[in-house]
Amino acid sequence: MSTTEPDALLGPADIRELAAALGVRPTKQRGQNFVIDANTVRRIVRTAEVRPEDVVVEIGPGLGSLTLALLEAADRVVAVEIDDVLAGALPATVAARLPGRADRFALVHSDAMLVTELPGPAPTALVANLPYNVAVPVLLTMLERFPSIERTLVMVQAEVADRLAAKPGNKVYGVPSVKAAWYADVKRAGSIGRTVFWPAPNVDSGLVSLVRRTEPIRTTASRTEVFAVVDAAFAQRRKTLRAALAGWAGSAAAAETALVAAGVSPQARGEALTVEEFAAIAENKPAVNKPEDDKPEDDKTVGNETSGSEA
Repeated sequence: MSTTEPDALLGPADIRELAAALGVRPTKQRGQNFVIDANTVRRIVRTAEVRPEDVVVEIGPGLGSLTLALLEAADRVVAVEIDDVLAGALPATVAARLPGRADRFALVHSDAMLVTELPGPAPTALVANLPYNVAVPVLLTMLERFPSIERTLVMVQAEVADRLAAKPGNKVYGVPSVKAAWYADVKRAGSIGRTVFWPAPNVDSGLVSLVRRTEPIRTTASRTEVFAVVDAAFAQRRKTLRAALAGWAGSAAAAETALVAAGVSPQARGEALTVEEFAAIAENKPAVNKPEDDKPEDDKTVGNETSGSEA
């Protein structure tokens, strides 16, 4: 694969010049923090293990820093950009800086949450600097809609990276952890400092690697059914599962029956369960909800806690 354009990648001066020419001012509303360090985007591509045969989808390419590095390494890159000005400018940037690869690039001008199909061959990899405010829902949506994506590497807020990669028993293990594990083997893949961005964010960033499961979770329950249990368990994460799943099952007694059938202690809490155990609970949901003869039992000693921003 040709990488004969040594100055193709964007540096700090290039980024600011492009932004000024377009009248672009990064907005907090869309979580825009542009990567201005060429070594960082090279590192991301290297960590993502992008292969010459890969079709890579990128979410939120911005001014094109990562896009250009991906184009140098992959067979094709499809970028999804919601911003009108950035979407309009990116094809010209690619054509100017990597003319030999421009025919390998496609742009989808859309909100990533609304994209249901992509042009060209099915994507094999997802690599993106995800906007902090929508990182988890965008990631999970892409993994659901495009099962051909085998490998993913996303840069997200460090706290979000920790939550995505957390394992059962970890204090930050929650809804994103379980839902990501439904699709893939998830792990932290590095940290990124603040100085490589413009404007510099107020938080550090982290890389998260997701390698799709070669075999899906073995369960007769659907993804929707399993995720409903996950959402219920963490909506009141300080409660025992017997109490937290009472609404889902119809009563605390019905929840206990489902938990016992799944081989899970009714006194356990969601943060201790694997995705496989959540699937087992979903399989054993009572077919018909029982009457309200058994009110949900609060765990008086620890109180309630909602899942907050867990998506």
